[in-house]
Amino acid sequence: MRAAVISERNAPPVVGDFREPEPQDGAVLIDVDTAGLGGWDVLGAYRLGVEYPCVIRGEGVGRAPDGRRVYFGERSVAPFGAWAERTLVPAAEVWEVPDEVDDKTAISMGIAATGAIVPLEKAAIQKGEKVLILGATGTLGQIALQLARSMGAGKVVGAARSAEALMGLKSRGIADEVVTLGGTDDVAALKDAAAGGFDVVLDLVCGQPMLTALKATNWGARIMTIGTGAGRQVNLDIADLLFRSLSCIGTGQRSPAEREQIWRRLLKIAKEQDIQVDYLDYTLDQAAEAWAAQVSGPHAKITASIRR
Repeated sequence: MRAAVISERNAPPVVGDFREPEPQDGAVLIDVDTAGLGGWDVLGAYRLGVEYPCVIRGEGVGRAPDGRRVYFGERSVAPFGAWAERTLVPAAEVWEVPDEVDDKTAISMGIAATGAIVPLEKAAIQKGEKVLILGATGTLGQIALQLARSMGAGKVVGAARSAEALMGLKSRGIADEVVTLGGTDDVAALKDAAAGGFDVVLDLVCGQPMLTALKATNWGARIMTIGTGAGRQVNLDIADLLFRSLSCIGTGQRSPAEREQIWRRLLKIAKEQDIQVDYLDYTLDQAAEAWAAQVSGPHAKITASIRR
């Protein structure tokens, strides 16, 4: 079968022939229609201990042997994955897609949207509170801005390094205000956008942006950090955390049944709230281009049509 194959850790994919997955007890063979790519895939962390060569894991939508249209996440049986004509997935990780949900929505409401809703719900946004999303231009950030508003936020602000992508979010009404990070005084810019300070921060990047955001929060603020794109180590002045809370949230360490329940709830929210997500579409043959786009930070969800 054709697949996007990685020959060694952190190597870019090459499209070519790869062995077919064989039926296995407790797993489902899936003919893949659409695959998704995310930051976790290109970081390579999920491939620790995986044999090489292997297929890009990713997530996707396809057809089970009984004809069901199904979604599956980044938990294909190694060395298989979504970026291939067929994959093998543990049965508990295979979830039937409602007829009215398109492939791209099913994918974007999976890993990315789960990463937004879990920490935001833990933050317990109160009506009228001001919410900052750090790393707002990616798929998770775009969804988080919209979810925060639906949870009662009075003002939602997106911050990131791409001024162009941020202005796109503001012009479409996804963010009330935006802040381009990397200026002469990011703390002042954040405070100005909040008209004082933030009550909730969803931090998708960590590093210096998280430390900066702390200085632009109100007493009682809840800072939820789930990403490390701007750095994993921080030199934190504990005084900046006085009368505030900082939580590091893992969004994937849940049972398949719990994650499926969250996903189904998100599909309903996406329809009711008309959640908007930007996409970049590729084909399987363009896997290397898709990979490079994800590495550079695409400000969109990358998907690929697998079937010719």
